[in-house]
Amino acid sequence: MEGVWSNVTLEELVDNLQEVDWTTRPRPLNEFFSKFSTPRNLQGKLTSRLKCNAYYYRTNYFLLVLLTLALAFARNPAALIAVAVAGFSAMCLNDSFALSLDTNLMRAIRRIHPPTAARLRGVSVHAGPRTKPGSSRSRGVILICGQDRRAVVAVLFTFSAVLWWLTSAIVTVFGALAASIVMVLAHASFRTPNLKARLNSFREEFRKVWSEYSEA
Repeated sequence: MEGVWSNVTLEELVDNLQEVDWTTRPRPLNEFFSKFSTPRNLQGKLTSRLKCNAYYYRTNYFLLVLLTLALAFARNPAALIAVAVAGFSAMCLNDSFALSLDTNLMRAIRRIHPPTAARLRGVSVHAGPRTKPGSSRSRGVILICGQDRRAVVAVLFTFSAVLWWLTSAIVTVFGALAASIVMVLAHASFRTPNLKARLNSFREEFRKVWSEYSEA
């Protein structure tokens, strides 16, 4: 089992993560918090135990990371706003999202104040042809409420950067991630793999080897 994982590259690791079934239900807590021991061989047994537990308790570890982030945001709710603004800014870089956002915002502005919508529509006409869904960026300019999408994203990113600094969101987010990673590594290192975990790990590695053999 250790030989199969001995020479795993980063690309293969990403492919393995994409092939893993993440819809598996979390393991029971009485099973998750039981049977801890120190690995005898830190070089071989520890690596095998980490990979075995990481695959078997993957859903529990994912929920642990989410719970740690939720507790961190509960202590610093303003950091959640900074993260939300940064995420919204990144989503605006997607053409489909930006076009949909512009359409919905223009429709809402038209209902609330038609003259403002007319002025924004006039600005978009002077800005040049607009990009349609599925077309390349070079054929037109993507606008959000009559403004160039790039300018809107720049303003949003600047605003989010200020929020990250003022709310100490950097400490909150990365501190929570670091704490959750430490807890995951500690549990995966000292949790003794049970028979189910070993069988699941062996089945996954056999499936991987068999798929490579079938492709060859």
